[in-house]
Amino acid sequence: MQIQPILAALKRHKAGTILIALQIALTLAIVCNALFIIKQRVTHLSRATGIDEQNIISVRNQWVGKPPSQQVSGLTATDLTALRQIPGVVDVYSTNSYPLRQGGWSEGLDYKPNQDHSTAHTAIYFSDEHTLGTLGLKLVEGRNFRADEIGRMDIRDKLGPPTIIVTRELAHKLYPDGSALGKVLYLNENPTTIVGVVDRLEVPWVDNWASQWAEQSTLVPVRLAMSIGGFYLIRTQPGQVDSVAKQVSKTLYGVNRMRVIDPKDGVQSFSQVRAKAYARDRGMAILMGVVCVVLLAITAAGIVGLTSFWVGQRRKQIGVRRALGATHHDILSYFLTENLLISLGGVIIGALLAIGMNMWMVSQFEMARLSPTYVLAGVVVLLLLGQAAVLAPALRASRVPPVEATRSV
Repeated sequence: MQIQPILAALKRHKAGTILIALQIALTLAIVCNALFIIKQRVTHLSRATGIDEQNIISVRNQWVGKPPSQQVSGLTATDLTALRQIPGVVDVYSTNSYPLRQGGWSEGLDYKPNQDHSTAHTAIYFSDEHTLGTLGLKLVEGRNFRADEIGRMDIRDKLGPPTIIVTRELAHKLYPDGSALGKVLYLNENPTTIVGVVDRLEVPWVDNWASQWAEQSTLVPVRLAMSIGGFYLIRTQPGQVDSVAKQVSKTLYGVNRMRVIDPKDGVQSFSQVRAKAYARDRGMAILMGVVCVVLLAITAAGIVGLTSFWVGQRRKQIGVRRALGATHHDILSYFLTENLLISLGGVIIGALLAIGMNMWMVSQFEMARLSPTYVLAGVVVLLLLGQAAVLAPALRASRVPPVEATRSV
């Protein structure tokens, strides 16, 4: 088909041509970046924590009257004993935080005391000899804590355990060229020895600021005796989460009623913890998905509307071409080619705009760079969408009878 007549016709309809091309360009730029962000969000909220999530229950326990730390240690020990006696419970331990909680304790690990800048940043999880078994962590090097290593501290005390267990990611960060096992580091100016390395354990935070050290966690053999309370993590036998969760509050109140366990979120399965932690990411992904669908629908509607308008204007011209021997296929090809040229102009501008938009977001919000795959996929989708949208009015145009050439305008 001759392209020159089509270009000449488009020059006589500059406003409509430019409008549709810009609409396609803007849609491509927004959809490519939105889909890229959706992919990042989905990857983020699907990230594994390293623990046995299907069988973990979190309990938030708050003491009434703020008992002294010495008394809290005894109360906590009694609670742990009672919880382990619930049918279906595998193991329990007390801690200050856990993955995805969105709050916790972090410190710097140093090669030597009084360093100006920490060698690595890490999340601190207070633990005991039951932690690995409760969370289902995989020990890849070294050993677990021994019962005689477990210390106790108040929240006002300075953290300085003699031994620690770190994640594989943190071990590699500290010692990229060798094993971290047995190495001495400094935590708050106090020497501490790495006695074990676990495969994976995510930090409590899911925000972007923690993404660069999301798996740099440290277990310390310390029970934190806080007068305000803390957390109990319970591991159940497979399929027993719901039945155990129903008994937790009753069991703890039966031991000591001088406590508060929120009936709404004081006892949560880890699936509830994950859903709450990633609610914003999930909402953002859904919102952007809806925006993409709406933009594509508006673009398709714009193409249909403009092409239908042009067909109405050109009915006599189409009739003349039909009278001169143009077939249905010729008329159909004309409008499909015309729309393809407009779409090509739009996607070229849109591809440049998508890359430019991403570069701006990278500089402003520390986002990842847009993959060219998303741009290429967006170009293909917009071109196919444009051809699909123009098909119906183009078919109507191809059915214009030759007699239209004899009718007055």
